[in-house]
Amino acid sequence: MKSAEQVYGLHAVAALLESRPATIKKLMVADAAADRQLAPLLEQAVAAGISIQKVTRRELDQQAPGGRHQGILAVVRESSRGMGEKQLPDFLEALTEPAFLLVLDGVQDPHNLGACLRTADAAGVHAVIMPQDRAVGITPVVHKVACGAVESVPIFTVTNLARTLRQLRDAGIWIYGASDAADEELYGCDLQGPIALVLGSEGKGLRRLTREHCDHLLAIPMAGQVESLNVSVAAGVLLFEARRQRNLSKD
Repeated sequence: MKSAEQVYGLHAVAALLESRPATIKKLMVADAAADRQLAPLLEQAVAAGISIQKVTRRELDQQAPGGRHQGILAVVRESSRGMGEKQLPDFLEALTEPAFLLVLDGVQDPHNLGACLRTADAAGVHAVIMPQDRAVGITPVVHKVACGAVESVPIFTVTNLARTLRQLRDAGIWIYGASDAADEELYGCDLQGPIALVLGSEGKGLRRLTREHCDHLLAIPMAGQVESLNVSVAAGVLLFEARRQRNLSKD
């Protein structure tokens, strides 16, 4: 996370205040923002000793170009929250139920990544893993679209995804890659055990090396004319089918 990161939007800033208030350097608030919406956040910020700067809506628009900031923006200092390969074994060891992971192989669009993180949180995913290179990373837009999921879902950013997949397999986790060309369909797969669901980038899908490290390739059955789904939509279908199966195993 860079020292000048900005997080904007009511839900994203609220999640940041709840989980990591010490990382917030200051809040910028539009003068014309609705007091009823922002009052609880501002009270929480004051209690945490965070400075609040009143600015015009135009100034806030300039700080968050193209973003729907909803009248509030947090300027965030550098944080050590990010995790990588070194922290992964201890994280997996500490899980009290079979691992449920989402691996994103090079998602480029921040809206897609934010939506994937939000869906991962809703489905009860234990962690999201993504590569450091050839991927969008955690941007202000990702924070906004994720609606707080950046703070609630552990995110591991790794330098070598293939090596990390081998690490997961060594830990007894089954790797399922999503591919339109797969012979095996989603609804015929057993997703109740320790699993990592892997989705590829927009347009190109899984990279060859990533695909080769999967134990199974599965496809979402399509009944219409389109050949594939948006990566965030596909993530929702896959994750909630896995969640459905995992809930059955608890009954």
